[in-house]
Amino acid sequence: MIKNLGENNSVFNHFIAELRDVEIQADRMRFRKNLERLGEIFAYEISKTFEYKPTEVTTPLGTAEMRLFTDNLVLGTILRAGLPLHQGMLNFFDKADNAFITAYRKYDKNEDFDIRVEYISSPELNGKILILSDPMLATGASIVKTIRGMLVNGTPKHIHIVSALASIEGIDYVQRNLSLHNISLWVGGIDDELTAQAYIVPGLGDAGDLAFGKKSDQ
Repeated sequence: MIKNLGENNSVFNHFIAELRDVEIQADRMRFRKNLERLGEIFAYEISKTFEYKPTEVTTPLGTAEMRLFTDNLVLGTILRAGLPLHQGMLNFFDKADNAFITAYRKYDKNEDFDIRVEYISSPELNGKILILSDPMLATGASIVKTIRGMLVNGTPKHIHIVSALASIEGIDYVQRNLSLHNISLWVGGIDDELTAQAYIVPGLGDAGDLAFGKKSDQ
């Protein structure tokens, strides 16, 4: 299932527009805040897919019956770019377990690259809902390698992939290479092209650099 929240008219698109805007991007704190806002909206929409049960809540004047979700959640993110998006979802799912993954592009002398996943810190996943965030779904290779690596910790009940922006090529790659049926992809927009360096066009640039500053080439 692919859910593109950018297709609907809402304030969500204002946050996406500011993320893309080259002038507003100069404000690093606002860039992080807008990713965090997206995370909160994604969390709210994803929560509609959970299982719920009636639960009695004691108030100062009696009891109220509320419908509360029963699923156990794990929020995972790919460092470093995913941290603000992850924080937005953690603001809503504050009792969730958390997982952190280091995945990055390793370039050779010809500027070709391979995706390296060097570290995964994750709780046990059996029967839980895994929500995995990465702001940019470009080629799709990072998400595919990350999910394959995380499955050694168990089989989730459902996997939600969350990206601010995705490319058509990246979505196709994920669909071809992840045979699991219990995966949903949530995006804020889908762009048509990738550059020769595998950056999304029109995209927004390097989310990690815009959020936290340019990294060394070493």
